[in-house]
Amino acid sequence: MTSLLDKMARRREELARGGLLRQRCCFAAAPGRERLLHPVAQAQATGKPLLDFAANDYLGLARHPKVISALAKGAEIYGCGSGASPLVSGYSEAHLKLEQGLCRALGAEAALLFSCGFAANTALMKTLFSAEDTVIADKLVHASMIDGLRDSKAKIRRFAHNDMAAATALLARHPGSAVLTETVFSMDGDRAPLGKLSHLCQEHGSPLILDDAHGFGLFESSPLPVFARLVTFGKALGGQGAAIVGSQELIDYLVANAREYIYSTALSPACCIGVLGALELIQQEPLLERLNANIALFRRSCQAAGISLMPSESPIQPLLVGESGRCMALAARLLERGFLVGAIRPPTVPQGSARLRITLSAEHREQDILALASALAELMA
Repeated sequence: MTSLLDKMARRREELARGGLLRQRCCFAAAPGRERLLHPVAQAQATGKPLLDFAANDYLGLARHPKVISALAKGAEIYGCGSGASPLVSGYSEAHLKLEQGLCRALGAEAALLFSCGFAANTALMKTLFSAEDTVIADKLVHASMIDGLRDSKAKIRRFAHNDMAAATALLARHPGSAVLTETVFSMDGDRAPLGKLSHLCQEHGSPLILDDAHGFGLFESSPLPVFARLVTFGKALGGQGAAIVGSQELIDYLVANAREYIYSTALSPACCIGVLGALELIQQEPLLERLNANIALFRRSCQAAGISLMPSESPIQPLLVGESGRCMALAARLLERGFLVGAIRPPTVPQGSARLRITLSAEHREQDILALASALAELMA
């Protein structure tokens, strides 16, 4: 026990010295669209409302009245939880309807629900691959994919981010190997060259696997042949959970073999009904139009103020700072001014590339965006 406690203490001190110690902050719900900083999280906080530029609720659906109503109706029908794993008694009509809705949206044969995107990605990697396989991945694919591949013992060959020449060279040496990428990269906000990657995979008889966590619902779904696609519900859909979407053969294989699916309590049916409501709203309301207008406004405002953002057309708008301590200090000063912005440090991003990860929503008002750009200009001067 003592040795474990000593090990924990040493690691904590090491992280603290490097400015990399991660700690939670608790936020309390506030009326309307803003959130209040909970006094327990930071005793010296002002307690004033915060404008949230850190969440991934890109279309503002987490607080949409119709989504909330759907979730509440789902809880009335099914209760709060599913009660069991999907292979015991936890798989309900709510799960089936959401899977069918995802298939309609993506033109796929089948889908399989998981409680979170990390579990879905690790399950996919661990269940598909083994030590006999070589997998080719973009350098910046999500940690959940990397962890799953490490557990699978597959050989991982990574190409420089979005570098088609490097990907081509690897596939030439390992024809038939699966290729992994993201549609929108979570820390840079840029998009993969999916058309080129798809063509390359077809040339070499290689399956293409997409992590669509930050792209689903924001861009027209790719009609390209995809072996498997991860979609999550906690970003554009404003809910919770995730799914793997692909052929019926793939989903049947995962149902029978994926330990994260077999041995986990099924996703809450109420969550499924809420997400299904969000899927319908994306088709009915001009949410994406408002989001894209906000993205354009923010980039224009930053350019006019001399703030150099990383290239991104997505709601993820990173501002490269460099040193972790300076990045954390900037985030803290923004917090004092009422702006909640994510501060991203290594090992999430490479050393020397700490950044403010600013995320925009369809629900941000013009004055919110202009105020943030003005604060950034003053603090970065």
